[in-house]
Amino acid sequence: MLQLSQLSIARGARALISDANAQLFPGQKAGLVGANGCGKSSLFSLLRGELVAETGEARLPPSWVIAHVAQETPALPTSALDYVLDGDREYRAIQAELDSETDGHALAELHERFGMIDGYTAPARAQRLLAGLGFEQEAGAQPVSSFSGGWRMRLNLAQALMCRSDLLLLDEPTNHLDLDAVLWLESYLRDWQGTVLVIAHDREFLDAVVDQVWHVENGRLQVYGGNFSRFERTRAEQLANQQSMFERQQRTMAHLQSYIDRFRAQATKARQAQSRIKALERLERVAAVRADQDFEFSFPLPNGAPSPLLVLDRVAVGYRQDQPILSDITLTLMPGARLGLLGRNGAGKSTLVKLLTGELAPLRGERVDGRGLLVGYYAQHQLESLDGAASPLLHLKRIDGRAREQALRDFLGGFRFQGERVEQPVAGLSGGEQARLALALICWTRPNLLILDEPTNHLDMAMRDALTFALQEYAGAVVLVSHDRQLLRSSVEDLYLVEDGRVLAFDGDLDDYAARLAQRGRSSGSGDKAASAALAAAASVSTSAAAPADSGSRRDQRRQAAQVRDQLASRRRPLQRRVEGCEKAMSVAAQALAACDARLAEPTIYDAARKAELQQLLQEGARLKALVESHEGDWLAAHEELEAFDRAAAGDLED
Repeated sequence: MLQLSQLSIARGARALISDANAQLFPGQKAGLVGANGCGKSSLFSLLRGELVAETGEARLPPSWVIAHVAQETPALPTSALDYVLDGDREYRAIQAELDSETDGHALAELHERFGMIDGYTAPARAQRLLAGLGFEQEAGAQPVSSFSGGWRMRLNLAQALMCRSDLLLLDEPTNHLDLDAVLWLESYLRDWQGTVLVIAHDREFLDAVVDQVWHVENGRLQVYGGNFSRFERTRAEQLANQQSMFERQQRTMAHLQSYIDRFRAQATKARQAQSRIKALERLERVAAVRADQDFEFSFPLPNGAPSPLLVLDRVAVGYRQDQPILSDITLTLMPGARLGLLGRNGAGKSTLVKLLTGELAPLRGERVDGRGLLVGYYAQHQLESLDGAASPLLHLKRIDGRAREQALRDFLGGFRFQGERVEQPVAGLSGGEQARLALALICWTRPNLLILDEPTNHLDMAMRDALTFALQEYAGAVVLVSHDRQLLRSSVEDLYLVEDGRVLAFDGDLDDYAARLAQRGRSSGSGDKAASAALAAAASVSTSAAAPADSGSRRDQRRQAAQVRDQLASRRRPLQRRVEGCEKAMSVAAQALAACDARLAEPTIYDAARKAELQQLLQEGARLKALVESHEGDWLAAHEELEAFDRAAAGDLED
């Protein structure tokens, strides 16, 4: 297990965490939460051996493998699939040994180890990770250098998940994911058997994944059982109790002090006064609850808003006239509208956003802007558009050069850019501070249509809450793309699905969307298809079976019953033949595998002179084993379909 004992961490002269004690047992999943800068990432650095504890220690079993998500990815020529496979270090090590080994017995042992770690299926597992994180099928063959920074972070995440680790450290894993990928990652981590410590500011993600919360505040680490919602309830109760105890203690102390002040000088009461002085000194002080200095801001009231703001009539949009990405878009944005955009990565959400902002013009159809339309746009990679050498004040001056400098300074002060920080280069600001500046620049323009594409990247929980409250009070229209479900639930009223080249209203909420994705995933399995087909066949038999004739004649009833049995038998025969065909194919493959195993049992096959033959046999054995398993899966699906049919048919015959 992972155990922290009286652990203290510092960065330079600044103490971050003091006297921390915590335990994380194998298989547990904990969320590490706290304000930005409290020491969460430093704890990760210590666990990876990149930082030394001031006092105490963090103990891990020597055999444990730790995986984490790299923060930088060089522009490598390596393919994306190979880059992900590099995450399985033992897989790569055995591969290298297989390439260099010449001894037959050693090769056999290596192939056995390779099979034990599921090396033959590793490429397929890596491809599934890429698919789950939003990569298209052909992306696996593309070089890492061809991907943007956000996509490289997804590759780093896939590489970390590929590692067969004992402890998985995830620092803001959802930052560069869309909603579909976040939902997939939740499901993956829930089913994963290893130990997880994750830093995240996404409440619903934490609720779905963790069973323990490590909270860092004021240099102290406190462990709470349960998910994040339970932590917040427990924490609120603790703070309420602490404040109540503080107020009660203050009344007690005031009473004691009043008695001391009144009777200290009186000889008859001096002993009692001294007793109360000692009681007052012995009291263990309860600290008052310090109000969190939560950040708050608001979007200023727009100067005006046309109605409608924007109309799209049968619009097609894309980057080539002959290949539109989205077609037949019909949408009217009215003042006060609240729209959330859903859809898998690559479906066209970003293209739609660029159309709404005016960055892309329609290929076909008509776009009509209301007179006075003013769009405020927060792009997914908004921070990259900031000038690292310029200060927050200079950024605002570039937007409005006629405004008085003091007015600009006062405005930036509302976003916590005060004193020297107003003139500090943006490159020296944290990601959260840069995001705060980007929102400030949008607010200054007083837009009447606000378009936000993944605005919560780099925002901590306090800042996310501030954004949520600001959007709730905003008087203009909002179009929002976000993987933060709490922000979506709190800020939008209508959901639109971008899928298959269309933009259509989604009839449901976020839970319905998650269920839709889960159903789509289940329907891709052969077993589920077989079960669905069996139920459909049974239903078809039920509706087609004739009822007894009104005459009540037993002869007619027997004739109709015979017709039903004939129909059932006719429908059952193809299912039975499929089962028998699977059994035959499975038997043939099993016999071939047995013959291959018999040849591998011959001692001479491991002679150095027969190395090529041995490798061919081992590869053939692995192929046959996979073929047997595939036929077994097909047989099981066919057998389940036949059994489902028989159950439905039995019910029809009883009726």
